[in-house]
Amino acid sequence: MTHSLLIALAQTTQSVGDLAGNADAMLEWRAKAAAQGADLVVFPELQLIGYPPEDLVLKPALVERAGDELLRLMRASADGGPAMLVGTVIANQGALFNCVALLDGGEIKAVRQKRELPNYGTFDEKRLFAPGPLPEPMEFRGVKIGVPVCEDLWFPFVCAHLKAQGAQLLISPNGSPYEIDKDERRVAQVCAARVRETGLPIAYLNRVGGQDELAFDGASFVLNGDGSLAHQMTDWREELRLTRWEAQADGRWACTPGEIAPLAPYPEDVYCAMIVGLRDYVERNRFPGVVLGLSGGIDSALSAAVAVDALGPERVWCVMMPSPFTSQESLDDAAECARMLGVRLDSISIADAMKSFDTMLSGVFEGRGKDLTEENIQSRIRGVTLMALSNKFGHMLLTTGNKSEMSVGYATIYGDMAGGYSVLKDAYKTTVFDLSRWRNAHKPAIGLGAEGPVMPERVITKPPTAELRENQKDEDSLPPYEVLDPILHGLVESELSVEQVVARGFDRETVARIERLLYIAEYKRRQAPPGVKLGSRNFGRDRRYPITNAFRTS
Repeated sequence: MTHSLLIALAQTTQSVGDLAGNADAMLEWRAKAAAQGADLVVFPELQLIGYPPEDLVLKPALVERAGDELLRLMRASADGGPAMLVGTVIANQGALFNCVALLDGGEIKAVRQKRELPNYGTFDEKRLFAPGPLPEPMEFRGVKIGVPVCEDLWFPFVCAHLKAQGAQLLISPNGSPYEIDKDERRVAQVCAARVRETGLPIAYLNRVGGQDELAFDGASFVLNGDGSLAHQMTDWREELRLTRWEAQADGRWACTPGEIAPLAPYPEDVYCAMIVGLRDYVERNRFPGVVLGLSGGIDSALSAAVAVDALGPERVWCVMMPSPFTSQESLDDAAECARMLGVRLDSISIADAMKSFDTMLSGVFEGRGKDLTEENIQSRIRGVTLMALSNKFGHMLLTTGNKSEMSVGYATIYGDMAGGYSVLKDAYKTTVFDLSRWRNAHKPAIGLGAEGPVMPERVITKPPTAELRENQKDEDSLPPYEVLDPILHGLVESELSVEQVVARGFDRETVARIERLLYIAEYKRRQAPPGVKLGSRNFGRDRRYPITNAFRTS
């Protein structure tokens, strides 16, 4: 048995369904690991096919081609370089398994299946995979390595079994999506608990990158058997970390301490999730850039800032669409915001279109005064205008609505909700303010935008308004956001009843009204574009409510 190992942790991105591309990238990372003398290079969960594959993995052709690419990787391992621990899907007797395979010396030395299949929130793995048996350790160079895959770590059973079967260290490939404060839970609550229970060191390896509504932050790490943090890898960026493992005098294995990279604190981590989610969505769907309406308000200003940091200013096209209700202040703020960001700004008035709709509908609307209908028509004119630019030039339309608005239906279906992606979809309005203040004072390490402020201070401080009628303010229709957002957090994230939210100090009539608005807006949210998941209960992947729903807690 060897008494030392050099294990390279490849914190990498993936492209779902790009089997050959993922395999090629793994071979490139392996070559880098080989140059550093690594014995073994480890990749994240389902690295070969991409995570989460959703129902794509049910296609037999994908599983067959994954097998072909795994064999290609296996053959590549015959060159005397480092072994590879690769995540993939394998079919056996009509069932699909989420697996890891040890490739070494031109052979598949071992295969282990994931045991614990998450089936909550964003996860649907019981729909796709069969659970594997309690896994045995893999023997590599005489060392028994336990390989709990992602959710296998969140419960004690798999790690306890691996310890009982003689595992000397644990390596856990993961596909763990970002959530606010999740990196702390991974280290302090999950992995630290498994270390205390088993006494074994754990290498936790997570992927990075965006996949539709999910953003993966990496933030991989190594905990030694005494609970000490031996390595902390960066968040939001790919990294290859070489770790040295040694057998101690008492026979226990430990990882030699290395670099502890700082992780982005709140709200920088939220901002980075938005960057990564948008960047990979645009890149992998081959859009040349994005187009969005820039109104002079905080939501569109922040959305534009994220887009610039994700794609660069040359790929972000902003459009101001003034109406007779647009203030000079908004015109000035939009122009200054575009200047600060360095983006193209065009102005397209919707006044003539508004008149045309008034004329076109005057007959059937005769005898009825102007109301919300005409306000929504303005929003829909803007949506049609932006979609026309998207169709003509190929840029993806970025919507700018936030979670507070989407919760209560303060958004126009087929209007400001029209588009391909939303970076603010899971950000409450108070979070939007936090992010805007932060970005005006800091530039994210992964951002492509300029240093310094990205929006005028007045955009942050002025009262929010949709400017669809004279002197309109959001608070004409909604409670102040510092009241609305905690109510929504209770109803959505915590699934509290009206009475439980009222017990937190809120007016009962207000809470009951917000619950009603939340439920009746479900049909709108079903038709909203995808957006970056930030919290524990985002609309779409986490919180799945029926549209037709008579239940109320008030």
